[in-house]
Amino acid sequence: MFKEDYSIEKTAEILKLLGDKTRLTMLKILDKQTCCVCEFVEIFQVSQPSISQHLRKLKAAGLVSEERRGQWIFYSLHKANEYYPLIQQILLHLPNQEDKLLELEEKGTRVSCC
Repeated sequence: MFKEDYSIEKTAEILKLLGDKTRLTMLKILDKQTCCVCEFVEIFQVSQPSISQHLRKLKAAGLVSEERRGQWIFYSLHKANEYYPLIQQILLHLPNQEDKLLELEEKGTRVSCC
């Protein structure tokens, strides 16, 4: 399951990032859907700068990728990352988070930035 070329340092860095509940939940959501910052602001009820900081850390570690659509940036789980198999194994043990996106759709705030 684990690649022999994983470094202890990089693996520890990834696990430290995943030790944060918000970032871990973000990755679980991004495993199935792309999201923009404004959607995460609605889901977590925290400020845009706070969400952007979490995403910046995940992007710096190579765990998420971004795609610009007009003036908006959408994030997704970077499944080509060498650590994705490790991330995937962790995410398999987490509860489904799709209800958070469904709740946004019901409130009409899913992709409110677009």
